[in-house]
Order: sequence, then structure tokens, then C-alpha cells
Amino acid sequence: MAAVEVILLQRVEKLGQMGEVVRVKPGYARNFLLPQKKALRASKENRERFEAQRAQLEAQNLKRREEAERVAERVGGLSVTIIRQAGESGSLYGSVSGRDVADACAAAGLSIGRQQVVLAHPIKTLGLSQVRVVLHPEVSIPVTVNVARSAEEAERQARGETVGTQTAAEGGEQPETPDLFEEGVLPA
Repeated sequence: MAAVEVILLQRVEKLGQMGEVVRVKPGYARNFLLPQKKALRASKENRERFEAQRAQLEAQNLKRREEAERVAERVGGLSVTIIRQAGESGSLYGSVSGRDVADACAAAGLSIGRQQVVLAHPIKTLGLSQVRVVLHPEVSIPVTVNVARSAEEAERQARGETVGTQTAAEGGEQPETPDLFEEGVLPA
């Protein structure tokens, strides 16, 4: 199927800047760009209408970007803790998704949607992970996600201690085995 030309109404990552005419696959335009008002079909009427409203659209974009930058400065270095059940090896029984991170950020005072959280892959182990939160197409902030089994374990992870498997210092000492053989005598 042939590509469709659209005019971008805002910056779209890995595609282009506001005002550019780009060629995309029809499904991407029909299912994502057009319904979310990120683009217009590149017809002659739409191009004229976009050029007439260009200054207004750029002013709105600049205003939203400045608001996002203020929020980014206010919550820079945000760290959230998520409590989950995990096995002895430190692997979670489920996974932490974008929705879980968005809920934890909302509890910490940053109201965002789950689609604003960018995860390369779901978090499936205990520990600290960096997640990117997109506040505006041109502004994103890093958020540290601390996944732990308990609040005490989260505090230890935040201090930099390795958690996940028991160590001898934590009480996971090996039980003493009785001497089965006499010293100096080899078993037959």
C-alpha cells in the first residue's frame, strides 16, 4: 500500500518537527497520528489552513513546552518506590509496567498518564531502574524506579546496598555440617 502524506502538528519522536510534511504508512496515520491530533492529512486545503494557523499553533506549543520545563525543574530527580513480591533470586512474580510507574508518580505528586512513561522493556527484577517520562514532545525527565519487596529493602537499595539474595551478614549463614570423617583418614 502507498504511503500517506501528513502535516505534523507537533514534534513526533523519530518522525519530524512541527509543520513538516512526512510520508508514513496509512495505518500509522489512521490509527495514531490523526486520532491523537498529532497530524493532518496533507491536502491542499489542510496545507493552507495550517499555514494560516501556524503562528497560533507554534505559540500554543511554546506555552505547553515552557509549562513542561517548569514541571521538569520542580520534580527533577524524582524517585519512586514500588513494592512487589519476588522470589529468592530477585526476579518478580509479575512485572512493573508503565501504568504502575504512572500510579507511583501520581502518588509522589507528579500527575502523568501511562502513555507518558517510556519503558524499553517491563521491569522484571528487584533493584533501581531508570525510566523516561515524556512531559511534552520536546521535554522528558528521568525517573528512578526502586522496586523492592518491602519499604526497608527499598531504603537499603536506595543507599546502594545489593539486595535480592541473602548474604551471611543478613542471617543467611550456612548451617554447620558435622564432621563425617576423622582427620587424616581417607574414606574407603
